[in-house]
Amino acid sequence: MRELINRLKLSPRLSVELLVASFFISLLALSSPFFVMLVLNRYVMHGVDSTLYTLILGVVIAIAMEFGFRQVRLKLAEGISLVPDIRLAGGAFASLTSARMSAIEKMPPGLRREVMGGLTAVQHAYSPENISTVMDMLFAIMYIIVLFLMDPTIGTIVTGFILVMMVFALISHNLLGGPMQEYNQLAVRNNALVGSAIMATDAIRSFNASRFLKELWGKQQALANSLRKKLTTRQGLSQSITMAITSLMTVAVISAGAKLVVTGNMSVGVMIGFNILAARALAPISRFALLGSVFIKAQQALDLLDKFSNLPRESTRGSALKQYSGRLEVKDLAFWFPGSAGPLFESVSLILSPGQVLLLTGDNGSGKTTLARILLGLLEPTRGQIFADGLDLRQMLPEWWRRQIIYLPQEPVFFDGTIRENLLTQRPELDEHSLQEIVNRVGLGRFLDASPDGLETMLVNGGMNLAVGIRKRIALARALVSDGMLVVFDEPVGGLDNEGIVVVSTVMRDLLQSGRSLVVCSHNPNILQANGFRLDLNKKPIPELSRFTLDKAAIPEKTP
Repeated sequence: MRELINRLKLSPRLSVELLVASFFISLLALSSPFFVMLVLNRYVMHGVDSTLYTLILGVVIAIAMEFGFRQVRLKLAEGISLVPDIRLAGGAFASLTSARMSAIEKMPPGLRREVMGGLTAVQHAYSPENISTVMDMLFAIMYIIVLFLMDPTIGTIVTGFILVMMVFALISHNLLGGPMQEYNQLAVRNNALVGSAIMATDAIRSFNASRFLKELWGKQQALANSLRKKLTTRQGLSQSITMAITSLMTVAVISAGAKLVVTGNMSVGVMIGFNILAARALAPISRFALLGSVFIKAQQALDLLDKFSNLPRESTRGSALKQYSGRLEVKDLAFWFPGSAGPLFESVSLILSPGQVLLLTGDNGSGKTTLARILLGLLEPTRGQIFADGLDLRQMLPEWWRRQIIYLPQEPVFFDGTIRENLLTQRPELDEHSLQEIVNRVGLGRFLDASPDGLETMLVNGGMNLAVGIRKRIALARALVSDGMLVVFDEPVGGLDNEGIVVVSTVMRDLLQSGRSLVVCSHNPNILQANGFRLDLNKKPIPELSRFTLDKAAIPEKTP
């Protein structure tokens, strides 16, 4: 309930109006039991029709007013949760898209999906209907007061049952907490396994992994069924006990009332009215007890969302140069992965002037991609500094810095959207003519002309619906849109045919001739038509920096 209190504090005026509306709802709800009492004691005893009509008119007006207040309360409760839900969803998505890579990569993708899915659980738990249930529970004391004023004995009986119900609700919440947490953790593993089955369809079939995955899925489903059975059993028991407490209270109230009727201290009408009042007092507490699993799931989701939303984010402040020349200086750079035995590389120092090339070479896992990501500011070095035209990378506005870089990753990934939307994320203001020039420059024109939707073709599942060569060309076009002065290409010709290699080589030559600085990670240095520096990351722990000369004749000829 801590979350509900926090939500009420955020909107004091709405909270007061919500409490006032709940008070009048509870007050007007007294009309029904009093109507029963008066009809049985007045009309039945004396048979005056005008009395009955007056009572009917009064209770109908009260019911109509109660209905109106309930509708108003639902709107108020909706307003209570509107801003917190928007903030919660916004904060979670901001962390998903803006958290530092070093922090977010520690969370498995399945857990990230589960965290985002937890938003629905929170919104459901703190829906207007459930908030109204809590408000009704708070005002159940009004019915107890009325019962005490009318008859202390029955008031005491009802109070006792209400206390029993409240204690049971707390115990029920505690009993559901552990299994619910285990079930949610298992859901993360199930999501991860389903994600693998969706994304790796070819690999599963090519390497006969189906049997292994089926066995793993079967084990997880068996555990899920066991936990689900435990939760269902406890929830069913909770519901049965709730109904039993309600029934026992009815028995106790009617029995006590019957004795009072026999002794002449109470009328039958008052006895029946007491039973209705007692049921009204217990009903919201019963509903709250049955909502235990909903609030537990929401609280566990909130705990995850809180940790996720508090992940360190990339800075939204920093310095920016009026114009960046492409000069890059690296001083004593080192990087360790957390928990690793030693550095991936260290003591890297170099200066790259505009129009120069730095070739990063090394085996798989030697650190080429990691160094490229550090240059982009996606990862933070363990030690050392990077300067762009004399400005420390740590002082820069990350968004500005990445606009200065023409970046082609080793594995192109896109967000679900059109090709046009993916290309223009860095420069949405780019005109159509310039965009078409870039498309033609990377050799995408033929593919787009053959596609019914052209640039409006949708990319789904990160672009996995397209061939790797086409994805690479789209990624190259996306990189060129930024028009920065520093070029970072990670294995730029992977997955490309000869024509694609020629396109990439031509683009790199043009970029170099335009005065840009190039950092290229590649196993095939012959794709470059230039002289420059080579950083051999196979040399551990200090990579070897040397000059190289490349033969232009090694570039494949363009396919006729």
